[in-house]
Amino acid sequence: MDKASIIRFSDTVRDKLYQETERKAAYYGIFSDTIQDVDKEFEDSIVIDGGRVFNKRIKQQREQLVREVKEKSYDQVIDEITYTWFNRFVALKFMEVNGYLPVKVFSSDEPKKQEPDILTKSMKLDFLNIDRDTVLDLKSGGKDEELYKYLTLSLCNYLNDIMPFLFEPIEDYTELLFPGKLLHTDSILKDLNDIIKDDDWKEVEVIGWIYQDYIAPRKEKVFKDLKKNIKISKENIPAATQLFTSHWIVRYLVENSLGRLWMLNRPHSRLFEQMEYYIKPEQTETDFLRINSPEEIKICDPASGSGHMLVYAFDLLYSIYEEEGYSHSEIPEKILTHNLFGIEIDKRAGELAAFALTMKARRKHRNFFSNPVQPNICALQSISFEDDELRSYISAIGSNLFTTELQHTLLQFEEADNFGSLIRPATTNVSDIRHMLNEKNLSGNLIHFTTHQKVIKVLEQADYLSSKYHVVIANPPYMGGKGMNARLKTFAQDNYPNSKSDFFAMFIERNLDLAMQKGMVAMITMQSWMFLSSFEKLRENILNNDTILSMTHLGPRAFDSISGEVVSTTAFVIENVQYSEYKGAYIRLVDGSCEAEKDAWLREAVMQARNIETNQMEAQ
Repeated sequence: MDKASIIRFSDTVRDKLYQETERKAAYYGIFSDTIQDVDKEFEDSIVIDGGRVFNKRIKQQREQLVREVKEKSYDQVIDEITYTWFNRFVALKFMEVNGYLPVKVFSSDEPKKQEPDILTKSMKLDFLNIDRDTVLDLKSGGKDEELYKYLTLSLCNYLNDIMPFLFEPIEDYTELLFPGKLLHTDSILKDLNDIIKDDDWKEVEVIGWIYQDYIAPRKEKVFKDLKKNIKISKENIPAATQLFTSHWIVRYLVENSLGRLWMLNRPHSRLFEQMEYYIKPEQTETDFLRINSPEEIKICDPASGSGHMLVYAFDLLYSIYEEEGYSHSEIPEKILTHNLFGIEIDKRAGELAAFALTMKARRKHRNFFSNPVQPNICALQSISFEDDELRSYISAIGSNLFTTELQHTLLQFEEADNFGSLIRPATTNVSDIRHMLNEKNLSGNLIHFTTHQKVIKVLEQADYLSSKYHVVIANPPYMGGKGMNARLKTFAQDNYPNSKSDFFAMFIERNLDLAMQKGMVAMITMQSWMFLSSFEKLRENILNNDTILSMTHLGPRAFDSISGEVVSTTAFVIENVQYSEYKGAYIRLVDGSCEAEKDAWLREAVMQARNIETNQMEAQ
């Protein structure tokens, strides 16, 4: 994969989209330092800037945009709209290259033709809910830019039925600021078509790399601010801590957790033949977590980012289902329904994780879009209640249903976008109350309906965070105490006294909570927890209560995207039970100078271990 092209693509398209979004906002009288007043207002239109007249629909959309800018800020709104269209364009391009769309949006089946097929075939798009008269009027009037916008928006709305998490209905100010001049020779369309080669677009991994590069400027600013002792705000945690995990590390983690669990339960499985990084136990094991069918397996990434861990877990699960005799058409639905769960504080990353899994499902089953299943990706939202709001709601619903623990749980998500998966819900079983409250129809109760929706959302999030999983896998955020904002630091001290010194260490502790007894936790983290005195109690807890099955000490330069020795890491798999006599597999790769070298050495070490085992078996 050409990483340099991906960086250039992300920088170019992001910057052009941002500038175009600002230009469109200015067209409607909205600037970073001022919002122009409406000169004249009529029932069905408004006049701005001494003569520009906008119809009723634009009037409503502009009013909504103005409210958003006043409530949030100009910069935040422009940023949100920019990444919304960036994500959608990236998704459309990926689907176009892979042949998942009924029509090409950015290019044409005819190699030398400049006009996108969606324009050329505008009268034949029967799958879209479009008005033929509108298309004819725009086409006959030579208004290609308006027609292209109309068709693209219609396609996005069509995709809402398949992927509502990414293609929300477009009727608001997001449509108002749809980028213009897309058909110009130097437009974003040219960048979408030319910068990244089609072969790279065919790998779903490209989505994660694009996202990491998209947020890179924001990450650089956060770290510059840290040098000025400006702490990392909750809004900046995703940008500061996002680090895309390379495929070889992902494979090591998934194959030695999910793959290992399956091989223990199916010792005659041929799955190991495709697991290049799988380290087979030296001795036959009899005490392990039992699996009767692949549908039972629950895998969670509590800091899922753009979903790379889950995407490879999908591949391995697909092979497991195949081996068990499931039909190819039913496997993707079963994986997304039963097996994979992601939790994330960054809505944008969560959208891309869900998209990546959907693309995996579509690749395996060509008719998946006809009856799609939504991936289990939970983008945590901060939810709070007014003093009397919850009390009034509980009284109306029935106070006997709300235990003390449940009431406490409802108040634990006020800063979900700050604390993320580190929140431990006070109640450990919310499924029953969720089901019961979902059955209640409060749409006619104006007083309690909004509160009801908030309660349902809290319980959905608590369900993800209180469940137990067979495998928990993660590349968690890395953030030392010096970077934490005040609320996060207090939360860490109160809830994670043994691991409070860094985000990643708290996630080690938390992930062991999320894993079932005898379940597996597979992670890549900073190496410091292995040595520093501040993590002594964390180490003691692991050694006294759990078993390290394998560890690959990567040291510095395991991420080519980070120069020098800034981040020194270790990858490991822990079983959530103690086997005092167990001898784990330890591989030291600290001397490798780059990812490729460490990857090659890891595969060589695994192969040597397999050859030793084969020779021993033959000798017997």
